[in-house]
Amino acid sequence: MFRFASPLFLLFLFVVVLVVFFKLRKQNNNHIKISSLKGLDKVSYSFITTLSKLLPLLKITALVLLIFALARPQFGDQKINVTTEGVNIILALDLSESMRALDFKKDKKIVTRLEAVKGVVLDFIMKRQGDRIGMVVFGSNAFTQLPLTRDYNTIAFILDRLKIGAAGPKTAIGDAIGISLKRLEDVKSKSNIIILLTDGKSNSGELPWQDAAKIAASRKVKIYTIGVGSKGKAPFLVDDLFGKRYVYQNVDVDLKALKTIADLTDADFFQAKDLKSLSKIYEMINNLEKTRVDVEKWVEYKELYPWCLVPGLIFLFIYILLINTRFLKVP
Repeated sequence: MFRFASPLFLLFLFVVVLVVFFKLRKQNNNHIKISSLKGLDKVSYSFITTLSKLLPLLKITALVLLIFALARPQFGDQKINVTTEGVNIILALDLSESMRALDFKKDKKIVTRLEAVKGVVLDFIMKRQGDRIGMVVFGSNAFTQLPLTRDYNTIAFILDRLKIGAAGPKTAIGDAIGISLKRLEDVKSKSNIIILLTDGKSNSGELPWQDAAKIAASRKVKIYTIGVGSKGKAPFLVDDLFGKRYVYQNVDVDLKALKTIADLTDADFFQAKDLKSLSKIYEMINNLEKTRVDVEKWVEYKELYPWCLVPGLIFLFIYILLINTRFLKVP
């Protein structure tokens, strides 16, 4: 945001314009009558003569810059201070090996399930305002990738660097819920939700998903569950003796378990078979979990007047120096 802190000083610009106008008008009236101008157009001007004609422009430029400096130009950055608690959101993302399945399309290109999820989750994050968001990832094990924070740029940075298999090849849904519940205890809030996304069946971990869901329900934590892909065979890109090739492997998402988790915690269950449906799901969750945010805005301004003051003083000094030395006029 750009502004002048003292804009009234800009009125002096009109004074400068009026002075220049009347001076030019006066010069046009002061002329010598001669019989003919023929031949004068061939007279060459020296550098000093040309420079002398630029002196008025130098003076005007100096005055204009000094007037701008007096008006104090400023450039400001808008700041936002969130004064509400907002919603605590934990994104629990599956990084098991089945997320390598190539059954999603993004920009007409076949991508893994994880790559499809990353873009949609990023859009969801950037639409939130005032909410604390944390991230838990799981495979054979579950761990905290990022605690609750309002630093959405950091969340986006971490999200972009998630790797399939980083938490092991299997799926520990119960442990993922358990770790998510621990993270929600870090910062108290009136509203706590978990968005659990997986494409598999719970086959690892220490905490059964049934017990984890009951604990969440007792703490009034909503768990929105998203089942990615569908049952049956899905294409995978694998390396073998003959190089890279596509093979079809069985994938099995436990839709019944995900629906049960959502029902127990008074939330909703969704199934996403393609990128479009996945985007709609996160959009629906975004609309369901809106919070009233009290936001205080202010602008932090940086002074720009030195950029006008310094060259203005330099031009004025050069002008004064020249008219009192090389271009000194004798009455």
